[in-house]
Amino acid sequence: MSKYAIGIDYGTLSGRAALVDLSNGRELAHSVLEYPHAVMDETLPSGKPLAPDWALQHPQDYIDVLKTTIPDVLAKSGVNAQDIIGLAIDFTACTMLPVKADGTPLCFLPDLADEPHAYVKLWKHHAAQDEANALNRIAEERGETWLARYGGKISSEWMIPKIWQILNEAPDIYAQADVFMEACDWVVWQLCGVKTRNSCTAGYKALWHKREGYPSKDFFRALDPRMENLVEEKLTGPILPLGSRAGGLTEEMARVTGLCPGIAIAVANVDAHVAVPAVVDGPGKMVAIIGTSTCHMVLGTEEHNVPGICGYVEDGIVPGYYGYEAGQSCVGDHFAWVVDTCVPASYHEEAKRQGKNIHQYLKSLCENKKPGESGLLALDWWNGNRSILVDVDLTGLILGMTLQTKPEDIYRALIEATAYGTRMIVENFRSHGVAIDAFYAAGGIAQKDPMMMQIYADVLKMPVYIAGTTQCGALGSAIMASVAAGSAAGGYDDVFEAGRHMAKVLDHHYEPIAENSALYDQIYAEYQYLHDYFGRGGCDVMKRLKALKLSLFRQ
Repeated sequence: MSKYAIGIDYGTLSGRAALVDLSNGRELAHSVLEYPHAVMDETLPSGKPLAPDWALQHPQDYIDVLKTTIPDVLAKSGVNAQDIIGLAIDFTACTMLPVKADGTPLCFLPDLADEPHAYVKLWKHHAAQDEANALNRIAEERGETWLARYGGKISSEWMIPKIWQILNEAPDIYAQADVFMEACDWVVWQLCGVKTRNSCTAGYKALWHKREGYPSKDFFRALDPRMENLVEEKLTGPILPLGSRAGGLTEEMARVTGLCPGIAIAVANVDAHVAVPAVVDGPGKMVAIIGTSTCHMVLGTEEHNVPGICGYVEDGIVPGYYGYEAGQSCVGDHFAWVVDTCVPASYHEEAKRQGKNIHQYLKSLCENKKPGESGLLALDWWNGNRSILVDVDLTGLILGMTLQTKPEDIYRALIEATAYGTRMIVENFRSHGVAIDAFYAAGGIAQKDPMMMQIYADVLKMPVYIAGTTQCGALGSAIMASVAAGSAAGGYDDVFEAGRHMAKVLDHHYEPIAENSALYDQIYAEYQYLHDYFGRGGCDVMKRLKALKLSLFRQ
């Protein structure tokens, strides 16, 4: 009798569940719920305006995903709930929220429903950049050795800057928060009734180390005396390794989902990190999870300090390896921006006439152009730079615009820019001792966009392999659920054994075209020049303009 698991992938805009056969990784059914509150980056539900660089979510959306998608995949698959042995989730990170001791989010309290700091701060909430800058300066002045593990800079996207922003701007909210949680850990808490933290988000996003723990009290006191006891007071809960069991599904959640009470609930994971064992099985193989943003993950057998990366964590992706992470804060979001702001009505009308969506139509207009033919070059910083500059105050740039520039030219230039940014990351890893021998692309874009994947192969001058499922995060979570359940229940006892049965890669891949690669080498050299000129202090006009924008908003 086959056994099954459910993996749920919480993304930026939606939650996706997949019901998976543990014997072969085959997806029997999947279900998607778009978050009803979406991303709140302009106003709260009440209409209260938010400042620039804010990005919030509503935790009720995460519970709605469980209540909606799990019954849906059960109904679609026809699988008996008694044959489902485990459930695991993954999440964008750092996505964090303040809660009471019983797990109640502060934004659920009626008197705090109109307080922005009471809500979930999404990964791309960048309004804590001042705190990140101060944290990095203080850590460097103190000679904190752990800073090197994070490429020499902590991002405003991570846990501690976001907590510090709450303390600075809303000390009453900080005081009322009994616990600051990653959203993924909070959802696991709701599923099994047990408060746990996962070693992945703790390691990559909250500065925790499995042998050294969190930074010292002295460090937190140096940030702000009120944060001296942050760890003991507000980061409570056991930190458990990936693939372990957090607890069993509660009776209440069993009723609303249709699953059996007591089945294994795995500790939470990060969406990018959990995708790795769903695609590759060893070191030197970079997995790029391409969506609204991109995370670049690679396993290594040795410890190397790499400047500008998001960090590396021992056992942070799978046991026995150092897991290295880098990323780009804006990828698919670039393409959505073009469609939303740069495309005239006539394009939409012609796309409809041809039976294409607007993305397909734009690609049809530019897919046969040669590298450099449009004369455009872009910097992929519409949402700041995550790696390797680690600076959210950087902004986007398109160079070479003329009256002949068309929307499809802009569209292709931004695809190329994301490929150049990825090449910067690959070369940065290699120059600091981390091998990148192969490149694997995961996510819906990877399967649906041959033009983009060919551009990546040409720019990187490497073959590009494609993950065998569009639900890579959900499949990776199902792998973790199978390990949390264990072989005695019909699952597996380690991630590698599960991956050998369940991981998926497509048969076809993309080889670099030598002629295109030679042209892209020339353009990439110009990209590097602009990257360093605007990103390393040669010209700070982006930051000056952004500071002016913020000052005018505050007036």
